[in-house]
Amino acid sequence: MNITILEPLAVEKEELEKIAKPLRDMGHELEIFEEKSEDVEELKRRVKDTHILVIANSPLEGEVINAAKNLKMISVAFTGVDHVDLDTAKKRDVLVSNSAGYSTPAVVELTFALMIDVLRNVVPLDKITREGGTMKGFRQRELQGETLGVLGTGDIGGDVAKVALAFGMDVIAFNRSENEELKKLGVKYVSMEEVFKTSDIVTVHLPLNDGTKGIVSEKHINTMKKDSILINAARGPIIDNQALAKALNEEKISGAGIDVYDMEPPLPLDYPLLSAKNTVLTPHIAYASEQAMVRRAKIVFKNVEKYVEGNPQNVIK
Repeated sequence: MNITILEPLAVEKEELEKIAKPLRDMGHELEIFEEKSEDVEELKRRVKDTHILVIANSPLEGEVINAAKNLKMISVAFTGVDHVDLDTAKKRDVLVSNSAGYSTPAVVELTFALMIDVLRNVVPLDKITREGGTMKGFRQRELQGETLGVLGTGDIGGDVAKVALAFGMDVIAFNRSENEELKKLGVKYVSMEEVFKTSDIVTVHLPLNDGTKGIVSEKHINTMKKDSILINAARGPIIDNQALAKALNEEKISGAGIDVYDMEPPLPLDYPLLSAKNTVLTPHIAYASEQAMVRRAKIVFKNVEKYVEGNPQNVIK
């Protein structure tokens, strides 16, 4: 089969070749594109003869999928697949798999880095220190003893809850189903409304779908405590970022740590959160540790191997 890696996977070429070697040894042909393209005609040219397509987080439109007349499988090097035209894939009877779990440690770590950066004012104090200043006028708050509200207790949200307990935090959570292991550890499940009303920190770990898009609304943000902070290292459109920026500028909440937005960075200079008060912003890096990229590549190619063997894994649809 022809296997096309449509964009870079952020792994050194030598390492990528090592991971892909079992497929080459089976006689499959791999074409690896080392430069990302946003040109639809170029993408159509790249995929026209492929049977199996590997992508990361670049949008995969229906017309590109339809240009791949022999396409049987799409292996997505990402947890979320909302950037893939799943309707077209379904109509074409193309199997789609994802790489769930590869980024869990990396996202959990950045989630707490954002919390600590906001609570300890790390970013502004770095600048002030370099200018010969002191901490005067800046608050310093701890995680211990604070109430953390976790929206979504899948693999990532569940691990965030466990780490929070190790920090000595009280943890409440909202999820469609309750995790019995977390409950035994001391996590209390409550309504979404209760999470926003009572948490000192709210952290978002929901998937993005039709039911969660915009679920963190202006109404929810405005019920948060004045001293509370909001963290999002999940998917940008889950939060109404216009409402969040407004709440920050009006000092209705204390701060925010945000890694994801309504679009992929670079952000336009008039994007509301760029001028919002008390924010730490990162350009969608939560998933992107070097170790996570290697784990991701291994899962992506294992997905392909399993599909070829007739035993597909991590199937989305």
